[in-house]
Amino acid sequence: MPNQLPPSARLASVQRQHIEHIFQLGEGREAPQLPAQATIRRSWLRCLNEYRLDPTQPRPARVVPQQTLLEHRESVDELLHVARAGVDQLYGQIAQLGYALLLTDHRGITVEFRGNPDQDQQLRSAGLYLGADWDERFAGTCAVGTCLHDRRAIICHHQEHFDATHISLTCTAASIADPQGNVMAVLDISALHSPTAHESQNFSLSLVTLYARMIEDAYFLQRYRDCLMVRLDTSREFVHVNGRGLIAIEENGQVIAANAVGRELVADHQRRWPPWSAQHAPLLGELFECDIADVLSINSAADDQLRAFRARASNVIYFISLLEPRRPRVAPPGTPASTLPTPLARLGADDPAMRKVQKLAERLRNETSVNVLISGETGTGKEVVARALHDSGNRAQGPFIAVNCAAIPEALIESELFGYEPGAFTGGRPKGMRGLIPQAHGGTLFLDEIGDMPLALQTRLLRVLAEREVMPLGAHKPEKVDIRVITATHRHIDTLIAQGEFREDLYYRLNGAQLYLPPLRERADRLYVIRQVFDDVTRERGGSQSPRLGADAISALLAYAWPGNIRQLKNALAFALATAESDEITVYNLPEQCLSQRITHTPSLTAPAGDCVDSHLVTRLQQHQWNISAVARELGVSRPTVYRQMKRLGIVAPNKA
Repeated sequence: MPNQLPPSARLASVQRQHIEHIFQLGEGREAPQLPAQATIRRSWLRCLNEYRLDPTQPRPARVVPQQTLLEHRESVDELLHVARAGVDQLYGQIAQLGYALLLTDHRGITVEFRGNPDQDQQLRSAGLYLGADWDERFAGTCAVGTCLHDRRAIICHHQEHFDATHISLTCTAASIADPQGNVMAVLDISALHSPTAHESQNFSLSLVTLYARMIEDAYFLQRYRDCLMVRLDTSREFVHVNGRGLIAIEENGQVIAANAVGRELVADHQRRWPPWSAQHAPLLGELFECDIADVLSINSAADDQLRAFRARASNVIYFISLLEPRRPRVAPPGTPASTLPTPLARLGADDPAMRKVQKLAERLRNETSVNVLISGETGTGKEVVARALHDSGNRAQGPFIAVNCAAIPEALIESELFGYEPGAFTGGRPKGMRGLIPQAHGGTLFLDEIGDMPLALQTRLLRVLAEREVMPLGAHKPEKVDIRVITATHRHIDTLIAQGEFREDLYYRLNGAQLYLPPLRERADRLYVIRQVFDDVTRERGGSQSPRLGADAISALLAYAWPGNIRQLKNALAFALATAESDEITVYNLPEQCLSQRITHTPSLTAPAGDCVDSHLVTRLQQHQWNISAVARELGVSRPTVYRQMKRLGIVAPNKA
């Protein structure tokens, strides 16, 4: 029996079987023992058909002469200088597990090595040593050589190796690329002995891949330390400490180089990765919806030195920080300072779509001749934007007259807008009435929900815009008006035009410039909006002492989709302030519909907000046999929060009654 054979005989038997499996694959014969990984199969076939390696003739480890090793090390000297800290750190984590560590150059020559001195001779014999050559053309299928060929991280475990003398080894490798994406090194951890299961090395793959990326990014930072650089990530919390993307740029925003994540962004945008040259290098503004001035002003304009930008190709929001060069940077002549008037600055903190609105609004604030159409879902703050435009422009001292076209009865809207003379119609005021449009003289007229304006009245409005005069009902001569018109709608005007419900000529007259407001659920600055609206609602209620927003309430507010947008948020916070009985607003003070996605997970519940919190909390307490800790975990709040809510609602556990 094989298990009764001496160790050397058992090894020889396993090696013979391994060689037979290689020939089976080469001849196109399938067998259960053949490698499952397609990567390994392709490598075996390369070894047989391209490299003409003979599996029956195992080769001893090839170690290059000392002088050759020095030449290889000198060619990657800058990388070695940067990589040693990562190499030492990684080896510190794997040494006790019996692993050795290799760092090879792009030709597979080991230029850095860490291993257990007590295993020195065994490691040398296995080729796990300084100067060892792991090129696939010589060593056959192996982690380093196959990683170099396929440019991807790989596990080569036991009998996945081509050479029969390597089948006791387990090796895991990941490549390290230069800023242009060319492989310049491979990081590998290998062990002389390991568990049989291939899955035992999965964690090794994650660890090696992580450290390879860390070394790659450290090299990038060192290489372009004298350049402007942006660091980016889809998570705001990790950009400064572990931002995955790095892009070096010129002062004009032209991309010089990028790490792997940055190159993927360029590839997404260009649909292919071009040769890295000045002729093909894109501008940062071509990758993101931004101007270079937005990026250059990050450190001075943003409190946390981060700004959010939307990738043009993928529409994904990235949070970006600016890394200043080691040498002092001189801003290009004419670089504008990023300073917005206060009313416009308050519209948003760090959302790409809102920043676009703010910048366009800044340019339009004094352009009286350009009518502005603000579009967006109901409740997104269209009137707030219109008022900010007015307050930041040269008409700020004039009146701001807001008219909701959907709220005025159709029979009265004409008289409300244009006014009327005494005796113009039965039931009117004896002295007549000055219309809303004349009241806006010298200032701004804001027509909200313009899509709901009756068709007949649209004709009169068009005449007002064209002639800048109003004819009140019953008047004999027109009244001159100097107004700036801003309109807003949540409807698709082009659809209304196609249906004959809106005049096309009026639409083009109103739409001199269009500002689109994103829904709250899509904004990257939701936390800023929540805090700002909370402060506004608190001020409106008055009083010197107001509750603060608790962390669990903020989490629920951030998780909710807000179909009613900022208007719904304002109502929810007003409700929370009205029902709070302590100095902190908790998740239980929020309206029930705001909790459906965060806590209840039962969208079918339709009980009124005022009476359903009680029953829901009691239900959960009963389900968990009044285990407060279990209820708190399910709701995502602290135990004191549950106790506080029970006290407020008068809920008493059965054993305490």
